[in-house]
Amino acid sequence: MSDDKHLRETRLRSQQVYRGDFLDVRRDEVALPDGGVTMREYIVHPGAVVIVPLLDEERLVMVRQYRYPLSQVLLEFPAGKIDPDEPTLRTAQRELAEETGYTASQWARAGVLHNAAAYADECIEVWFARGLVPGTATPDAGEFIETCVVGEAELDALAGAGDVTDAKTLIGLLWLQRWRAGSWHFDWVPR
Repeated sequence: MSDDKHLRETRLRSQQVYRGDFLDVRRDEVALPDGGVTMREYIVHPGAVVIVPLLDEERLVMVRQYRYPLSQVLLEFPAGKIDPDEPTLRTAQRELAEETGYTASQWARAGVLHNAAAYADECIEVWFARGLVPGTATPDAGEFIETCVVGEAELDALAGAGDVTDAKTLIGLLWLQRWRAGSWHFDWVPR
């Protein structure tokens, strides 16, 4: 990439505005590239994973979950927050088992996405899982999730109709389609 100094902002001061059990909200004063000064408000997030669980015959394990800020149930790939000092593959394995009951014999890391770069530092690692074995889901207390199986073509049609709006799921679908087409490559590793 070319030199991006002309685009960089520099933190002058940082203030924690709110600290909850999950979210950490900051307000920073920053120097702009043109010499001006402004405020940036953003959320500090521990990071997360999303898992694209592949069953045979182009079927996917997904979850339906009520999302309180939106007041609606969303169809999503399983996902969850990274615990402190937890390797992301371990997070992916834990979250898949907790939310769906499935375990996988093979895993592949696709990449990272930034789902809200304008107001959060959250990075979500995208993992693929195959060689799935069903089990019993053990969601966290207060977490109500319905596991379902959706065909890839059906998910694509739902996304095309605007019925799938979750960013991590849409990006997982894009990665899946590019991998299936042979355009993007994954390095699969055993559990």
